[in-house]
Amino acid sequence: MSPNEVRAALTGPVASQRIPFTRPGEIDRDGLAASIDFNIAAGSPTVLLTYGDSLFSVLTDAEVAAVTRVVVEQVAGRAMVVAACHEYATPAAIDFARYCREVGADLLMLMPPGWAASTTVETLRAHFAAVGRVMPLMVVTNIFAPRGAGFGLQCLEALLGVNAILAVKDDLLGEFGCRLAAMVHDRWAVLAGGQKRNHLLVHPYGCDGYLSTFITFAPEIARGYWSAIAAGDLAAAAGVVRDQDMPYFDYAVGHQGGFDAVIHGAMELAGICGRWRRPPYYSLTDAEMDRLAALLREIGAL
Repeated sequence: MSPNEVRAALTGPVASQRIPFTRPGEIDRDGLAASIDFNIAAGSPTVLLTYGDSLFSVLTDAEVAAVTRVVVEQVAGRAMVVAACHEYATPAAIDFARYCREVGADLLMLMPPGWAASTTVETLRAHFAAVGRVMPLMVVTNIFAPRGAGFGLQCLEALLGVNAILAVKDDLLGEFGCRLAAMVHDRWAVLAGGQKRNHLLVHPYGCDGYLSTFITFAPEIARGYWSAIAAGDLAAAAGVVRDQDMPYFDYAVGHQGGFDAVIHGAMELAGICGRWRRPPYYSLTDAEMDRLAALLREIGAL
């Protein structure tokens, strides 16, 4: 894909692809297919796998490879596919990039290892450059979280010289996100991490889209927000944040089992797939599902 096509595919609300499981903890292939179809029908121009939201933390390498292939086959050219990976060293990352290219993914969101500050700006640049010889890449800024904003911005400046990088997903947000967008937006597509409030903050500095939770189970809310953004009506966009985004995330963040457990619960309530996550990750109880349903009805998301 050309840089302009990648930017177009990361404009607006983008679905972060979650992996549903059966209650015993097996990957739910039917649920995965249903959620992919739902996200595309909802208007997401990209199906984006991530180490976090896609629960790679509880998948084996073989399962990550299998999920990547299934996602590409299910999407069938209807949206851009961004693959993700485990924290591979450079040789393994190159091998996985070859696999992603062979199965037909469009971009690879690279997750280099970073234990005990063992990488430098130059070794990370070399890592991205080596993998980028195989396929186009997306940077994810959570790799900089342990090292701080200063280190992250130094790395991003160096990575601007890697032609294979076409996009960045920002998880650090806030002032860092504003500085990032101002630095890279003329070269890379910029995708803000979850929650509309984070996109709204960075939008004036150059931000193409955002990782949308609502598009995965209540897409009319995501579309309403984006219509306001497209019309330049920031007051209306802020109203969606105030009336729907904030109440939902105030409930989800800090919930027992984490916000991801709540999102999986919302997907079940929307009739897409089950709430279950692989043990030892927590899944909502029936009583918690009832409370979540009440909240979603209150904010117009169910």
